[in-house]
Amino acid sequence: MKTDTIAAIATAMGNSSIGIIRISGEESIDIVDLIYRNKKNERVLKNFKTHTIHYGYIFDGNEIVDEVMVSIMKKPNSFTTEDVVEINCHGGIIVLNRILETVLKNGARLAYPGEFTKRAFLNGRIDLSRAEAVMDIISSKNETALKNSVKHLRGFVYKKIKSLRENIIFEIAFIESALDDPEHISLDGYTDKLYIKIKDLINEIEKLLLSAQNGKIIKEGIKTVIVGKPNAGKSSLLNLLVGEEKAIVTDIAGTTRDIIEENINIGGVNLRIIDTAGIHNTEDMIEKIGVDKAKKYIEEADLIVYVVDSSVQLDENDFEIMKMIENRKSVVLFNKSDLNANISFEDFIDKAGDDSIMIKTSTKENTGIDEFEEAVKKLFFKGEISSDDEVMITNLRQKEALEDTLFSLQQVKKSIEGEMPEDFFSIDLMSAYASLGKIIGEEVEEDLVNEIFSKFCMGK
Repeated sequence: MKTDTIAAIATAMGNSSIGIIRISGEESIDIVDLIYRNKKNERVLKNFKTHTIHYGYIFDGNEIVDEVMVSIMKKPNSFTTEDVVEINCHGGIIVLNRILETVLKNGARLAYPGEFTKRAFLNGRIDLSRAEAVMDIISSKNETALKNSVKHLRGFVYKKIKSLRENIIFEIAFIESALDDPEHISLDGYTDKLYIKIKDLINEIEKLLLSAQNGKIIKEGIKTVIVGKPNAGKSSLLNLLVGEEKAIVTDIAGTTRDIIEENINIGGVNLRIIDTAGIHNTEDMIEKIGVDKAKKYIEEADLIVYVVDSSVQLDENDFEIMKMIENRKSVVLFNKSDLNANISFEDFIDKAGDDSIMIKTSTKENTGIDEFEEAVKKLFFKGEISSDDEVMITNLRQKEALEDTLFSLQQVKKSIEGEMPEDFFSIDLMSAYASLGKIIGEEVEEDLVNEIFSKFCMGK
C-alpha cells in the first residue's frame, strides 16, 4: 500500500549547532534527490547504499540553502520500515524551516505529531508498548524513569504480555478442541489443572498491577507538600533540598504567603515539592488565602512533610495539622534540633499517634536530610526501587487493561469453583486474552491508536 511521504523537523525548535529534518515514505529519496547536490554539483542520492551519510548542499531552485550531511536508510531497515532520509543541517530556526519548506514544496507533506512512530507501529516495527516507551523516554524526569522506559523500548513489557497471552490462548484452544471433539480429547481432570494455571496467571497480573503504583511515582514524581506553622523552617527545608535560595527566608513569621513549587531528585525519584504558607489562624486576608491553598494541596498530596519547630510547644495550630495528615503518608521533621527542645517524639505520639515517620532535623546545620530521603524511599518503595529484570508498568492505559484482565481471570476462577460448564471458562479467557492484547496493540481500535500518537512530539 502506497502512503504519503512525510517530513518534519526532528530536533527541538531553537537555535543549536545541529538540526535534523526527517523524511519517510516511498518517495523520500527521490524528493531529497531533487534538492540535494554533492560537492561536484551532482544529484546522485538515489544511487547511494543504505545506511550511509553524505556531504553536500541543499538547494531551493538555484539558491544554496545550507551545507548539510544527508543520511539514507532504505526500507525495510529503518525506524518506520520505509525509506527514510535525514538532513543534518545547521540548527538555526530559520534554516531548519527553510529546508523543511523546500522538502514540502517538492512533494512531501508535513507529518502529524507522532506519525513516524505510528508508522513504525502500523508497519510492525514496534508494538504499542514500545511505541509509548519512545514518548516516555523523551519526557523522563529522572534516571530511574529513563532506565525503565528504555526497558520498555527493549521489549520487556512486550515479552511479558506475549508470554501471558500464549498461556491463555493455549487453554482456550484446548477447551474449544475438547468441546468440538470430545471423543478424542478428554476434559476429565482438566478443571483442576486449569484452576492451578489460573491462580498462577492471577498472581502474575497482580504483581504487574502492584508495580503500577511504583511506576506512576517513578514516571510522574511524588507530589510532596511541605506544611507547618509559620516560621517552622518550611522554606529553609525547600531551599536545602533544592540546593539554592528559591524561597525567601526571614525571622518574620508568615513570610511565605503563596505556593512555591520545585522539583528535586531523591534516589532516582522525582519529588514535586510544594512549599505552602504557614497554617495558623489569621485575620490577614492574603495570609488566609495562602492557608486555604495549603489545606487544598494537603488533600491532593502523595506525601506530606510536616515541619515542626521543636524549640516551641505544640499548640492548636499543630493539632489542626495533625488531624489533616491523619492516615496519610507523612514524614514529621522536628526542625531546629540545634536549639533547646521543648517537645519530643513522645509528646507528638501522645497527641497524634505513631503512624508518621519522625526525624530530628536542623536546616541551619543541614542534619537529618539523609534520614528524610531514606524515609521517602521506605514509604513508597519498601526497599529497592526496581531491579534490572523487573517489568514495571508506568502507563495508565496499560494498567487499566491489566485490571480488565484480572477481572476476567477472576471470573474464570469463580466459574471453576462454581463447577460451571467449560464454555464459560472459554468466554472469560478470551476476554482476558483481548485485554492483554490492548497493551501491545494486537487488540486495539484505530481511534485509540490515533489518540495515543496525537500526544507525541512533532517529528517523532
